[in-house]
Order: sequence, then structure tokens, then C-alpha cells
Amino acid sequence: MLKSVIRKFQLRIKQALSNILILNMAIVGSISLLVKVLGFYKETLVASFFGLSTLLDTYFIAILIPSFIQSVFIGALKNLFIPNYVTELKTTQNKGSFQTYTFISITVLILILALLSVIFVQFFLEIVFPDHDLAYYSLIRSQFYLVLPCLFFWGYTGFLKGLLEIKSKFLISSVSQFFVPIVIIICLLFFKSFMGDMVLAIGLTLGSFVSFLYLLITNIKENTIEFGRAKMNENIKMMFQQYTPKVTSGLLTGINPFVDQFFAAQLVVGSISAISYGTKIPAFSVTILIMAFGSVLLPHFSRLINENIEKAFKLLFKIIKTVFITSAFIMLFAFIFSDDIIRILFERNEFTSNDTFIVSNIQKIALIYVPFYLCTLVCVNFLTATNKNKFMAWTSFWNLILNLTMNIILVKYYAVYGLVLSTTIVYVLASFIYVGFTYNLFRRHLAQNIK
Repeated sequence: MLKSVIRKFQLRIKQALSNILILNMAIVGSISLLVKVLGFYKETLVASFFGLSTLLDTYFIAILIPSFIQSVFIGALKNLFIPNYVTELKTTQNKGSFQTYTFISITVLILILALLSVIFVQFFLEIVFPDHDLAYYSLIRSQFYLVLPCLFFWGYTGFLKGLLEIKSKFLISSVSQFFVPIVIIICLLFFKSFMGDMVLAIGLTLGSFVSFLYLLITNIKENTIEFGRAKMNENIKMMFQQYTPKVTSGLLTGINPFVDQFFAAQLVVGSISAISYGTKIPAFSVTILIMAFGSVLLPHFSRLINENIEKAFKLLFKIIKTVFITSAFIMLFAFIFSDDIIRILFERNEFTSNDTFIVSNIQKIALIYVPFYLCTLVCVNFLTATNKNKFMAWTSFWNLILNLTMNIILVKYYAVYGLVLSTTIVYVLASFIYVGFTYNLFRRHLAQNIK
């Protein structure tokens, strides 16, 4: 009986690995898992060195704007580049022109956003995060200016990774994730006394540069870079036309963490750090699957939609079902052992048992939304591939309004826990909206085919 079960399990594993989609997702997911394990080791070092301190709060605020720009503006361009570049390869095949337009767009975009972020930090920081002393704001600004060059590294890294992912070079592309945590760990262990309070900011910038350099060299070896004369065509126009609704969607979604940090900054010192640590495990799970889904599913859906859209819909719903059931079981396990997980990972030196209690409760609330959020991410990849960005923009707008309203209400009664509870409610409702909208698209497609 046992041998029969083992054989069936082995057979299913072989069948799964023979599927190129699952194999690529396994590759990206496995590497992302290793990167997150390395990242957790980095976080334990950071917790050991800094605890829930003012320095750590200022670091998180300093990287908030660059991270926001990366996830909203730069990330949107990469996500639009992939499906429209795939269409370009299937139609006019003018790769050089498409790459040139994309590269110029990234450069101009980052220059504008970097200037705007400098103006914000210089003149509006005290307004957004009030009631702190000059040393607090000075720490934020010093770290921010060190991190600012990352915008260029992240922008070009996204472009280079997109080229590799379209060519199905997922293993090579995913390795680039290792460099940032490795460099930060090296800086903490060997150069903290030299770099002082700037050690985290310097480590992030150096790691981002090394990652960019690796991808540049790799793309040159793979012969994926092909700049040419900039000539406009329909595929390039489509990419630019979809940029505004895509950015709007990402902007409204990306504002949510900013809103949460704004409210957290009004609470006791350490609240921002507590939320950061409390969402590490949920972020761990989400990030791994974001990398696997985003890197593999977006180019795969882009190709499949052009070939057989009904097959693409069926694959989408199968993935959603599998993702929700699997992640729900895993999150339940993490919920039960939440206290032990936080204690083992972070409780040492400056990170006390009281910190563990606070962070563990935050983690329990955040774990609830993970299965729902993952289903939303799968739908987002599919809808991006079909250029349904206007719908995502409107949905993100109402999610932001709901999150802001819930924050105002819940923070009065539950303080920092209310902020995380608000986020959980928003993510759960958003999941139902995205899945329902996608299913309605499928029904509409079937109805049109019947006619």
C-alpha cells in the first residue's frame, strides 16, 4: 500500500516537472525561496543590531518613496513591456525599435520621478511625518539620498530581467535576487562600524548595483539586447496607451502601505518596525509566488491569449483553485505557530519578549489575507496580459478609499493591530472582485462564441 502511494506521488512529480510551465514556476519559486531564507537571515541580523528602534523606523521611511516608485511606475512599465513585446515578436518583429523606446522611457521616467522625490523629501517630509525632532528627519534624508541611485538600477534591472523572462531564461534571471541581501549581510557583519547608521542604505544601493551589473553581463552573453532606430508602431502605441491606467492601478495600490505607515508613524515609536516584522512571514509567502507567477505567468498568458484565449481562461481558474487551497493550509499552520516563529526568528538582544507578543499578533492578522491576495495576483497577471488595466485602476481606487476609511476607524480601537486588520479586509474583498470580474469575462467570451 505504502509503495503504491509512493509510486503515484513520484509519477505525479515527474508529470508536473514535464510541464514546462510548472517547471519554470518551480525554478523561480525555489530560487525565490532560497533568497527569502537568506533575506530572513539578514532580517535577524538587522533585528539583533537595531531592534524596534528609531534608526530602523527612519530607514523604512527613507526607502518608502524609492520602493513606491519602483513598484508603481517602474514596475508598471516592465509589466506592460512583456505582453506587448511578445506581440511585437509575433507581428512586426522590430525588436530594436521596441527596446530603444522602452530604454529611453525608463531613463526619462526615473529622472523625473527622482527629481520629484528629492523635492518631497526636502520640503514636505515634516508635513507627512510630523512631530519628530531634527535628528529624526536628518536620518531619513541622509539614508534617502544614499538609496536614490537604486531607482536607476531597479529600472534597468526590470528591463533586463524582462528580456530574459521572455526568452524563458528564468534560472539566470532569478539568480539576480541574491545580490542585495548578500551585500547587506556583508556590510552588517564586516563594515557596520565603518558605515555607521548608513549601513543599511549603503548595503541596499551596492547590492542593487551588483544585481544590475550581473543582469547586464548576462543579457550581453545571451544576445538579448538589440537597440535600433526608434520607430513608432501599433505595439509601442498600445504599451504607452496602457501605461496611464496601469500606473494609476499600481499607484492607488501602492499608496496603501504609505497610508499604513503614515498612521503607524502617529503611534508609539516602533510601530512601523512592528508592522514590518509582523508581515515578514506573509510577505515571505507572497513574494515567492509573486516572483514565480509574475515572472512565468505573465509571458505565458501573453503567448497563450494570442493563440487560444479559452485555454488561457481554463488554465487561470485551475491555477486560482490550486493556489487558494494550498496557501490556506500553509497559512493555517503558520497561524497556529505564530508565537514560536517570531520568537525563533527575531527574539534576541534588543528584540524583547514584549516585541515578540506585538509582532506575533500582527502576523496572525496578516496571515489571513495571504490566500486571497495570491488569487488576486494571479488575476492581475492575466488581466495585464489582456490589457484590462482600466478595470484594475478603478478597483484600486475603491480599495484605497476603503483602506483609508478602515484605518481611521480601526486605529482608534486597536492601534497598530487595526492598521493590519484594515489591510486584511481590503485584500479579501479585492480578491472576490478580481476573480468575479475575470469569470464574467470568461462567460462573455463563451456567449460570443455560441452566437
